[in-house]
Amino acid sequence: MDFNDYLISKNIVPADFKEQESRLFLTWETAFSQMHPNSFTEQYKFQLNKIRRKYPLKTEF
Repeated sequence: MDFNDYLISKNIVPADFKEQESRLFLTWETAFSQMHPNSFTEQYKFQLNKIRRKYPLKTEF
């Protein structure tokens, strides 16, 4: 799984996140490449929620 797929699985739009907060995106992408996705989720859980609210993935029903 790559970082963009991970963000989509967490209902975050990768392109918007990268465009608006490129420094944070690159920092997280580097950290993600060095650890298991579950470890990344545990380490960044509260920050992920904040980013999810800022860049929500639109789902159609």
